[in-house]
Amino acid sequence: MTTVVFVLLPGVHLLDLAGPAQAFFTAGDLGHRYDLRYVSGAPASGIRTGGEPGADAGVVASAQGLPLVAGSDRPELGPDDLIVVPGWRIGSDPAAWPRLSAAMCERLAEHHAAGGIVASVCAGADALGQAGLLDGRRCTTHHAVQDDLAARHPRAHVVRDVLFTTDDGVVTSAGIASGIDLSLHLLAMRHGPALAARVAREMVVYARRNGTEPQASAMLRHRSHVDDTVHRVQDRIDEQFASNLPLADLAAHAGVADRTLTRLFTRATGVTPLRYQQQLRLERAEHLIGHGATVESAAHAVGFQDARMLRRLRS
Repeated sequence: MTTVVFVLLPGVHLLDLAGPAQAFFTAGDLGHRYDLRYVSGAPASGIRTGGEPGADAGVVASAQGLPLVAGSDRPELGPDDLIVVPGWRIGSDPAAWPRLSAAMCERLAEHHAAGGIVASVCAGADALGQAGLLDGRRCTTHHAVQDDLAARHPRAHVVRDVLFTTDDGVVTSAGIASGIDLSLHLLAMRHGPALAARVAREMVVYARRNGTEPQASAMLRHRSHVDDTVHRVQDRIDEQFASNLPLADLAAHAGVADRTLTRLFTRATGVTPLRYQQQLRLERAEHLIGHGATVESAAHAVGFQDARMLRRLRS
């Protein structure tokens, strides 16, 4: 089971934390379990003793006033585990932003050096900078503090006005709701875009993209709707896109007539079921070709009888 450690600092924004936590929790409901942990990242003076939760716990005040219990233990992590630093209430003075404890700075750097991913939401990028993880890397943060982040970490390459960035195991997002986009991206990297699309659907959010890069997958690009009938058909196509999927079978799966399915699917996604399946096949074939496969072998792997159709779609 993958462990996700959320590092909490005073003034943490609830949505910066709850959005990613919900995404990983929902992935668990869909068969990919995540062990979610919440720890304090502040020096001892930044936390007051929690009392009732136990001697090894503290209370971190959120920006919205809800107290959050954070453990003081440091779970053992492997390269497949994640550390996420949610952002905090920014304020007008960056010098007043919370500081990471020296132990947590070391923990973040060690986890990254061991091959693990470290991520931040909003101003949490500053915490990664405190750990030395932004030097020479692309990063982003909330648009209101991009200049502040660049000034505090001059060796970082701050990318402006994007939802998230990834660079050598360091993943940063713009802030607030974009933490969900970051989490969906991490889930897609680990389990494929179909799982990320299902999580987005369960959370009733649009699986968005990084503003400076092409959409990662047709599975995400065509999920920005709320038609449950079409989502069910997309789920079937996502799982079996390399197979022969007659329109009549898809319509029967959805419990509607062939013409009704075509009308609903086109209205919701902008493409027909067949075109959607072809896009998935093409994207997978391009991936295989990019990793050394021939056009012919890639065509057969994604369900085409020969390479002619694949060449036509690629042209």
